[in-house]
Amino acid sequence: MGETLQIQACQACSVIPKKSRGCNRCQRLVSSIHAIMATTAGVIVVSACSGNVMTDRYWLATYFVIWYGVPYMTYDIYAMYLSHYYRFRVKGHEEYKEHSLTTVNSFVRREFLLVLHHIALLTILLPVTLFFRRDQGDYFIGCLFLTELSTPFVSLGKILIQLGLQDCWVHKANGGMVLLSFFLCRIALFPYMYWVYGRHYGIPIYGVPFHLTLSVNLGNLCILAPQVYWFVLLCRKGWRLYQRQRHATAAAGSQDSSPLPPPSPSLTDNQPKGDH
Repeated sequence: MGETLQIQACQACSVIPKKSRGCNRCQRLVSSIHAIMATTAGVIVVSACSGNVMTDRYWLATYFVIWYGVPYMTYDIYAMYLSHYYRFRVKGHEEYKEHSLTTVNSFVRREFLLVLHHIALLTILLPVTLFFRRDQGDYFIGCLFLTELSTPFVSLGKILIQLGLQDCWVHKANGGMVLLSFFLCRIALFPYMYWVYGRHYGIPIYGVPFHLTLSVNLGNLCILAPQVYWFVLLCRKGWRLYQRQRHATAAAGSQDSSPLPPPSPSLTDNQPKGDH
């Protein structure tokens, strides 16, 4: 059902090219639905496998990746390309009159990290989930599902900006939730997983990387590195918005405290006597 909704959303984007903003909102909505489902699956798997984080099994850890995670990641790359294509086509760029290697190359260059992130999940998370875990570590797969918790807040923030509501309190509160959820579930989650692994084997957290294989450490690093980069960008954007709003408030306050101009004399006072 989720994959059908994604395909329908993608088709809607392709048949209404002039509705680029609507296409983008549609993409955000589908991403949020996927994120909610992934987060829910993560909570279920983590809860079911918390007894023994290495050997406890839960079927959703594997089946969610195969039947929903992989199709969604594949769809999302295509949907992002369509959104990019129609956005520039509406702006009148000549090379975007039809699909070509030029438009694909432009998309990959502009969204390189996002494309790399999706490809890394497809080429790292899928093989690890299916072939290299030796039926262990469902708990940690569930933890990786939890990284999607921040996606609905990110999507809501972009939709509010498109609607011109970036100055309302909802956007400000949502911005705080974006930073908090992104840091906890996409950055702090990795040290937490290393700590849980170390606790299971009775080793300190700083010794965990030496206890794991090089491929596992490199895989985690490939997933973590773009998250740190995006978090820095989010913090910079939040700081700029804070500075802009503070300057706007200060400017409004200075206008309110400025002395009022003296009242202008009435016309009758200025009229010479006898001039009627």
